[in-house]
Amino acid sequence: MLGLRHERERRNGDRRNVTRSGRNRRRAERRRARLRSLLFTGLALAAPHQLKHRPLSWLSASHLSGPRVSTSISSVELVPPAKAYDGIIREAAALYHLDPALIRSVMRAESAFDPSAVSRAGAMGLMQLMPDIADAFGVEHPFDPRENIMAGARLLRELLDHHRGNLKMALASYNAGATAVARYRRVPPFPETQAYVRKVTQLFNTSKSRAGD
Repeated sequence: MLGLRHERERRNGDRRNVTRSGRNRRRAERRRARLRSLLFTGLALAAPHQLKHRPLSWLSASHLSGPRVSTSISSVELVPPAKAYDGIIREAAALYHLDPALIRSVMRAESAFDPSAVSRAGAMGLMQLMPDIADAFGVEHPFDPRENIMAGARLLRELLDHHRGNLKMALASYNAGATAVARYRRVPPFPETQAYVRKVTQLFNTSKSRAGD
């Protein structure tokens, strides 16, 4: 035990000595680090001026093989939001046997063609899918326009079939939920739902009267 105690005392004494010398070493290392940092900063600032007139050899003409193609953009044509999803709308309409004008009218009323729209109730995307509907239809990316429109069109088809083609009842179910419509057996007396049904119906009738669909 006596030998162990002396050994512990010796280690403590050595540690104190190392601490004193270590401080000097750390100061020296910090000075060297600052010098290296200043050196690298100077090189970084100087290098671009020295290299900017020297072409890279692997990019020179002699190292390129095969034909070279250059492209340029001379004009940009903006697509109005109301027309940006026409291709997907036609695809969904053909798949679920719907009038494209109906899908577009619902989309305008629901999100005004904003694919990132989120309602206070949590409805998402262009046709404002609720999370439970998105899950039920296997929508993995609710804000992906194609997935969202396809699911919204499928929901419209199912609601129209459920209400035997009654458009107003289907639209009311899309807005307020099928349970609320079933409880009242008509368009529910909710101001929001009644205004929604009128709006979509008017948009649909106006769109059908125009050429294009």
